[in-house]
Amino acid sequence: MKYLEFSRSPFGRRRIFLIRAVLVVGVILFSANGRAQETQTLQESLSFESPGTVEHAGMPVSLLELVKEAEQNNPQIQASREGWKAAQQIPTQVSTLPDPEFTVQQVNVGSPRPFAGYRNSDFAYIGLGVSQDFPYPGKLRLKGEIAKRDADVSQQGYEAVRRAVLAGVKTAYFQLAYLSKTLGILENDGGLLQQVEQAADARYRSGMGNQQDLLQAQLERTKLLREITMHHLEVAKLQAQLKELLNRSQSSPDIEPVDLSETALPYTYEELLAATRAQNPQIAGAENMIERQRLQVDLAHKDFYPDFNLQYMWQRTDPTQFRAYYMLSVGVRLPIYRSRKQRPELAQAGAELSRSHSELEVQSQHVVSELRVQYETAQKTAELLKIDKEGLLPQARAEFQAGVAAYQNNRQDFQALLASFLDVLHLDEEYWQNTAERETALARLEELTGLSLRNEGAKQ
Repeated sequence: MKYLEFSRSPFGRRRIFLIRAVLVVGVILFSANGRAQETQTLQESLSFESPGTVEHAGMPVSLLELVKEAEQNNPQIQASREGWKAAQQIPTQVSTLPDPEFTVQQVNVGSPRPFAGYRNSDFAYIGLGVSQDFPYPGKLRLKGEIAKRDADVSQQGYEAVRRAVLAGVKTAYFQLAYLSKTLGILENDGGLLQQVEQAADARYRSGMGNQQDLLQAQLERTKLLREITMHHLEVAKLQAQLKELLNRSQSSPDIEPVDLSETALPYTYEELLAATRAQNPQIAGAENMIERQRLQVDLAHKDFYPDFNLQYMWQRTDPTQFRAYYMLSVGVRLPIYRSRKQRPELAQAGAELSRSHSELEVQSQHVVSELRVQYETAQKTAELLKIDKEGLLPQARAEFQAGVAAYQNNRQDFQALLASFLDVLHLDEEYWQNTAERETALARLEELTGLSLRNEGAKQ
């Protein structure tokens, strides 16, 4: 979740560098025409008209619209769908008898020219024939069943691609909505920081404060501007990713998401697990592959038996002297190289069947593990949202407002006030980050289970 983790920029990590920067800025600011004038100039240069003001591309677009658009236009989905359609055409091909072979014969005696010896020899004749290969009974049926299982595997592969693309659209959409929300938070919290700066400036002008408090407040405002710019960079990356999934031109207008909101999870873990085992395409594909390999083992056993060939020939010599000849021939193709062909084929089919069982176990364990992770993420983020909304956020804002008043009355130092402001900022960001994480977890649950967990989502 690099887009969500990115927003947690720890302001305290660059503390040593910031202290040095404060000292340098202090020397520059107060070495010229007086402290008050330089402070005012710096404040004007750092006014919170940030370059990161969000420019809306238009009316907000619902997730449902984008999901439908991706399902219709995404080239990965289209390619996988066509691959499935192609696989559906194979069973009838491989389960049908080989094409018959028609033969025309003309035999001369005494001359190489066609039909030259027809009246010169009793051995000259014209013949018409047809031959047909017949595999051992049951082989064609097994080949058709194997091809049907291959088509089923291809169908599950298509479903897996479709769900993965739609989950990608949902994830990018929620991340974009989160960044859009946090951009507004950064801009709004700039107003809170302005209160801090004004309080520091008032104390500095009255002689109760010091230069470092004012410079640090201005420095925090600069850091907010940098944070906004970096958020815009992440928004640009997400826009490019979302347009790729939707198969839109990169020069098309940017996508404006609707506001994030918390979605309820109406299923228990046991219900989600049952739906996953019944509808997950990775598990279903692995199960189809096991059945396919079982049929392949049966076909390998059939290859120990012979195939047949039936021929029928009509021959005409001199019609004034002889009657026509009719010839029926039956050929048998014997599998005499069993130790080099059929037995290795059977061993290969058995090994592939064992591998398919192992792959089913791997897929089942992976899917169930991912289901548990996403379910716990959805549950725990819901708890965090409740804690933030009902406790931490109002408490942090109350502490900050009390801190501003206490600082103005010289009852609290600047570092404590700044820390309370950073608490408000971080908690605001984390609240929406947890909301986006929860919605992303629900999107992943939809991908795993095939259920629709929100009204906005397309039924899978």
